[in-house]
Amino acid sequence: MARNKILSTLVLYPLSKLFGIGVELRNLLFKWHILKQHIFPVPVIVVGNIAVGGTGKTPHAEYIIGLLKTRYHVGVLSRGYRRSTKGYIPVTDRSTPLDVGDEPYQMFHKYSGDDTFFAVCEDRCKGIRRMLADDNKIDLIVLDDAYQHRYVKPTVSIVLTEFNRPAFFDHLMPYGRLREPADALERAEIVVVTKCPEKLKPLEYRIFKNNLKLFHYQKLFFSRFVYREPVPLFPNDAMSRPSMPYLGADTTILAIPGIANPRPFVNYLKRFRANVKVKVYPDHHNFSRKDLEMIASRFKSIDAPNKFIITTEKDAVRLLNNPYFPIELRPYIFFIPIVVEFESQNGETFDQTLLTLVRNSTLSVERKSKTNDV
Repeated sequence: MARNKILSTLVLYPLSKLFGIGVELRNLLFKWHILKQHIFPVPVIVVGNIAVGGTGKTPHAEYIIGLLKTRYHVGVLSRGYRRSTKGYIPVTDRSTPLDVGDEPYQMFHKYSGDDTFFAVCEDRCKGIRRMLADDNKIDLIVLDDAYQHRYVKPTVSIVLTEFNRPAFFDHLMPYGRLREPADALERAEIVVVTKCPEKLKPLEYRIFKNNLKLFHYQKLFFSRFVYREPVPLFPNDAMSRPSMPYLGADTTILAIPGIANPRPFVNYLKRFRANVKVKVYPDHHNFSRKDLEMIASRFKSIDAPNKFIITTEKDAVRLLNNPYFPIELRPYIFFIPIVVEFESQNGETFDQTLLTLVRNSTLSVERKSKTNDV
C-alpha cells in the first residue's frame, strides 16, 4: 500500500503540475481576452463544479430549474455526457438516455410539462443560439455542468464542492480530482457546499468559510440531500412498496448504484434495520445484458422473506429504458428520489440570492438596450 502511494506520488503528482500549467494558461488567455467570451441577450446561469463527479450537480440543477421556471421561460442546455449522438439535439418525448444522456433525460421528464426547453450540445455557444432560434420565448438559460466552458459569459455562476471532499483539501488531476485549482472558485457568484450532514457544527462552518477564502461579494451556502420514499421503477408490476423506516431485519436490499460517489446513498440505506448488499457500478454505467443477468442471479440467491432491489434516480432512467431488463425483476426494483435542502446564511436564503442576482442582471440588460436604442 505504501509503495503504491509513493509510486502514485512520483508519477501522478508531476502530471498534475503539468495539467495545472495548462489550465492556468487557458484561464489567462480568457483573462487577457485572447480567447473570447460570448454574451447572450438573456441571463445565463451556469451550474458546475471544479472537481470530477460526485458533488450532486444534477439534483442542484433540478432545484434551480424548479425555482426559476415559475418566473422565466427556461431553456436548459447540457453536454449530454456519454450519449451516443453528436451535435445539437432538442430533448423530446421520443428521446432516450442514449440519445441525450441520462441526466438531461431525467430533468426533461421532470420539467417538460412546465414549458421548459431542454437540449444537448457539446458546443455551448452553438447550443444557446440554436435554442433561442428554436424557441423565441426563452428568456433565461441554465447551463448544466459548464463552469469550465468559458466561451459563454455567465450572468451567474454557481459552483458546488462536496462536504466530505472539499476543493481546498484536494489536488489537480490526475493526482487528485480537481479540474481547476481551488482558487478558480473566485469566478463564482455563489458557492454551495453539498451533501452536508443534517446538523453542521459551528466549527465546520468556520472551516469552510476560512479555507474557501471567498471575496465579500461571493455568497456561500450549505445544502443537504433529503431522501424520499422508494418509488417503483415499474408501477404496474410492483406488488408492494417498501417504506424504509418500517423494514425489519427479515428484509434484504440489493443496492445497485452507478453514480460517481455512491457512499451517501449506501449509508442512507444502512441507517435502517434491513440488511443491505451492495453492487457498485461506474458513474453513468450502461447496464449490459451480462450485468443484468448477474443482478438477477444475485437477487435470486438472496434467502430472505422480503427482498428488494433499490437504485438511484439517475440509474433508474437507464434501467427503465434497458431492453435487457429481466421481466421477473420488475415487481422488486425501486429507486429513491432525492431533493435538495438549503440552509439560510445570515438571514439570506439561496432562493432570494439567486433571484436577486438574475433580476439585477436582467434590469442591467434592459437599461443597456434602452440606451442603445436612443
